[in-house]
Amino acid sequence: MSLRLATFNVENLMNRFDFSGYRNQLNEDRTLALFDIRSEAEYRLLEQARTIAQSDDTRQLTALAIAATRADIICMQEVDNIEALKAFEYGYLFKMIGQGYRQKYTTAGNDSRGIDVAVMMRNETAQGQPIEFVRMTSHAYVTFEQFGLFTPELAALGHLANERIFRRDCLEIDLTVGGVPLTLYLVHFQSMGSPRNGLDGREATMPLRIAEAQAVRRIIEDRFGKDHAADKRWAICGDMNDYRQRVKIEGDSFDGYRFQVVDEAQSSINVLTAGGFCENVVERRPEMDRWSFYHTRGPEERHLCQLDYILLSKALAAKNATAVPEIIRHGQPWRTIFPSGQEVERFPRAGWDRPKASDHCPVVITLDMA
Repeated sequence: MSLRLATFNVENLMNRFDFSGYRNQLNEDRTLALFDIRSEAEYRLLEQARTIAQSDDTRQLTALAIAATRADIICMQEVDNIEALKAFEYGYLFKMIGQGYRQKYTTAGNDSRGIDVAVMMRNETAQGQPIEFVRMTSHAYVTFEQFGLFTPELAALGHLANERIFRRDCLEIDLTVGGVPLTLYLVHFQSMGSPRNGLDGREATMPLRIAEAQAVRRIIEDRFGKDHAADKRWAICGDMNDYRQRVKIEGDSFDGYRFQVVDEAQSSINVLTAGGFCENVVERRPEMDRWSFYHTRGPEERHLCQLDYILLSKALAAKNATAVPEIIRHGQPWRTIFPSGQEVERFPRAGWDRPKASDHCPVVITLDMA
């Protein structure tokens, strides 16, 4: 009995317009920045037209990327709300591709923009085993103080002990597949952002991601028992905005690119994998071929890295010792630099920078659930 499990940051799957760019240039779309817009009313009309025109191509590519996973269950990040998810599933996955997901679940988390984690599930696997929802538990309310995770490093960054730990949520989904229990933990950790306080964006936000990882581990250990949690069937899925390795890119398209694998001294992922608690199964792939995200801040800062994870409990990883995840990169924009031999055929109408399925790539694995 097999199950295809995927995770994908679909990027801003919203059913509302964001007009904050009128007052905050950091949020203004680059297209509108080209024009002399004289009033907020004019800006709102133009932003609505731009968003609608751009969204259709983007969501077609997003749907194609999801369809390519052939997933029975897909964990998603950056979903506005259940209505946005329903509209996307029906209008694109079902009507456009003919492969929909009848079961959809999400809940409001802590993100100020309203982007939450969500899950879509088929009624049954490709092999005909029923997928049944049992319950959903949000942990968005948990604070640093409650879990004893407040540190001087967090205080130095301006955080308070009574603040909520998760920037979005740790959404716990209990289900059964062919009668076999499985628990999913859907996460979307703090993003790295721009440099601040003399630190690069990754270093400046590392204490918060470490706290989020510690909290996820605590939730799982409290649920199953600290000595038994690793032996249960569960998976942590989502965008953790962190990496243990990256592939540094140098050179250019004229003289050729050069790629170098760089190990990181610190990562929040280590909190979860320590002691064999769970396994980052993407690391079963070759080092050069683990990336799910292309990062660039100009030619001096370019790398490929893994931001998107399926972490399997020790027991589930051992049960699936030979399973190697797939990374779906066909929805990447043309600007993404692929190492030699990894190039793929892009989906139709993928642009240089946009439209694109997402900056992230879906990650999917086939699990033996017998």
